[in-house]
Amino acid sequence: MFGNPETLAWLILFLPLLSAVGITLFTQRQPKVSALISIGAVALSFVLSCALFASLPLDKGLHEIAFQWLSVGNLEVSIGARLDGLSLMMLLVVTGVGGIIHVYSYGYMHDDASFSRFFASMSLFTFSMLGIVLANNFLQMFVFWELVGVSSYLLIGFWYERASAADACKKAFITNRLGDFGFLLGIIMVWAAAGSLNFAQLEQRFASSPEVMGAMATVAGLLVFCGAMGKSAQFPLHVWLPDAMEGPTPVSALIHAATMVAAGVYMLCRVFFMLNAPALEIISWIGGFTALLAALIAVQQDDIKRILAYSTLSQLGYMIMAVGLGGPTAAMYHLSTHAFFKALLFLGAGSIIHALHHEQDIWKMGGLKEKMPVTFWTFILGTLALAGVPPLSGFFSKDEILAAAYHHNLFLFALAVIVAVLTTFYMFRLVFVALLGKARSQAVAHAHESPGVMKFPLLILAVPTVLAGFWSIDGLFNRQFGAETSAHASNWISQIFAPFNHAPAAALAGIGAVIFGFSLALTCYQNAESDPLPKKLGFLARAMRNRFYFDELYAGLIRITQEFLASIADFLDRWIVAGLLVRGTHGTTDIAGRALRLVQTGNLQTYAFLFAAGVALVLLIVLGK
Repeated sequence: MFGNPETLAWLILFLPLLSAVGITLFTQRQPKVSALISIGAVALSFVLSCALFASLPLDKGLHEIAFQWLSVGNLEVSIGARLDGLSLMMLLVVTGVGGIIHVYSYGYMHDDASFSRFFASMSLFTFSMLGIVLANNFLQMFVFWELVGVSSYLLIGFWYERASAADACKKAFITNRLGDFGFLLGIIMVWAAAGSLNFAQLEQRFASSPEVMGAMATVAGLLVFCGAMGKSAQFPLHVWLPDAMEGPTPVSALIHAATMVAAGVYMLCRVFFMLNAPALEIISWIGGFTALLAALIAVQQDDIKRILAYSTLSQLGYMIMAVGLGGPTAAMYHLSTHAFFKALLFLGAGSIIHALHHEQDIWKMGGLKEKMPVTFWTFILGTLALAGVPPLSGFFSKDEILAAAYHHNLFLFALAVIVAVLTTFYMFRLVFVALLGKARSQAVAHAHESPGVMKFPLLILAVPTVLAGFWSIDGLFNRQFGAETSAHASNWISQIFAPFNHAPAAALAGIGAVIFGFSLALTCYQNAESDPLPKKLGFLARAMRNRFYFDELYAGLIRITQEFLASIADFLDRWIVAGLLVRGTHGTTDIAGRALRLVQTGNLQTYAFLFAAGVALVLLIVLGK
């Protein structure tokens, strides 16, 4: 039974849904049972994902499971599961990292009054993301795409009694709807031109007839990219992601590591075959600009979770840029390794926040190395991987992106190196201020290491953070996208030096960026009592701290556009429609009715008099002629 790929695929998908339904309907008042059901469901999905990955011969191409859902005219849509290297690797990432975050949540959320609701929402979120990963057509993907939006709304606004959390989940939901509107238009254009929504059929049609979209190919590609722009928070729809930090820290780890924000990059790689050169160029520039913008903002953030949030934004920009540069392998490779070390960093931040009684300001931390050794050293590993220090996983995946930029666009390569410098700088700023030095608050004096249920996930995630670069993940994606696969290094020493062999300039630039960024952070923040950058950079530092005023700019644009149009609509509704048309018609009818009522007296003599007067008037008119 469990050897059947079809059975495995459906079990992997629906186990988290069954968990969400079961918790919602039956175990709301049994928090521990709810947690165990949710953790068990995602853990079993991970085990089954491993079995599915091992059982399918990926070198033999695509395995697809499908049955017809609806047929309307020329539109035929199936529900199915597409099983290839891309989806199978994402299944492992989503269920593996997601399962670790579920376990961690058991300790982090243990005292929350809505413990069961949290795990039900987490299970629904996991189900929605797995639906995107397994979807074999655009419509099925869009359905799960919207389910992810609903799930993120529930999780970001989990503490809805806080005004900031309520606003954050609304902001995320509405911002994503803007991107999803473009995504839907793109899907409609693809179906109208190609006559199918199935990815395998579309890929065949684009391969046999590259001009199938005609003059609208660029527009359709960019409209589809709008969906990724929303989910993966690319400029100008980037503003929702940092505010998503209002949710519990495990939610931040889940959204920022392996699930929601990864969906946009995954979708672009899934439909890479339909993106033409002009669309890819625009995508690469948007990704590069987002990477730089987010890295600059992260330099002046003081909230530990917001620093990591903007770091995620910046790394997503890297991935989107890689897709635009024609490197879906590099994008997916970095997505996979980033899921490990970014989840590690977020869970490490959650461990710190938990120990400091929900303090998130890094300038009120410090001196945590001795008090929280497991959290400290795993956080250091995550930081080194994010910065791209060899031989950690982030070095290999970031090198792939730098190499792609070096070979295709030297300006974007220079931009990517600058982002690498900034990444190292703001992450070691966080380390020097929050973890090293002296204690900066009373909360630090009482801090202690997190319980085992929270330490264990950190130790587990530290393993792929260190070793994932040696697992030939890039080889899997190279086979998926038909690229030439170089022979994997025979030993780990050869693997470490492989980037210096195939793209030495990119690898050396990446190492140089780490050294330069670390030196700057060491100079500015070692034993610093306060941040020296505001005095040195002036307005630029204030702009970075205030996120370059994008929220204020958007609020102003809304006042100028939406509220102006709303006031016009209000005037038309109040005075023209309701006043002149509705009340005018009503008033005229009312006055006419009142006038006619005067002749209905019910008096017989009055009726006889009016009858006689009418006859006399008629005779006068007739005889007068």
